[in-house]
Amino acid sequence: MKLDIEREVAAFQRMSTGQLCERYAELFGEPTRTRHRTYLVRKIAWKLQALAEGDLSERARRRAAELAHGVELRVMPPKANEVAPEAAVVTHAAIATDARLPAPGTAIVRQYKGRTLQVLVLPDGFEFEGERYKSLSAVAKKITGSHVNGYRFFGLEGKP
Repeated sequence: MKLDIEREVAAFQRMSTGQLCERYAELFGEPTRTRHRTYLVRKIAWKLQALAEGDLSERARRRAAELAHGVELRVMPPKANEVAPEAAVVTHAAIATDARLPAPGTAIVRQYKGRTLQVLVLPDGFEFEGERYKSLSAVAKKITGSHVNGYRFFGLEGKP
């Protein structure tokens, strides 16, 4: 009987993490050290496919070991201080969760003393005239020279 990998993966998606851990132990002969669902589904699907279709040949295994010999392999993920690709960086800040703020990427525009002010909402703060600020109040202080509530200054105070 041929393995229907798509049907098997769909069945794994309905399983609990505990059931996935049990299935992993059955297939690999040892308990898993993780409870990460996506990882478990992928590893189990890979093992089932390898059992059904055949694993790497011994020649391919030797060649892979040859290529890996003497190469510094990364076992752990990079530390936080190493530069990550721009698209992979996801930041969550308290600023972005305030219901009064528009979505990141939106410009807040206001007229003040004959000037049109434009503040760009970022995921982790605000940008005004090429400088970044952590809060709208900091932007308002830069503009007015005195402490002002940023939400009130930009007319966002009562918005849900």
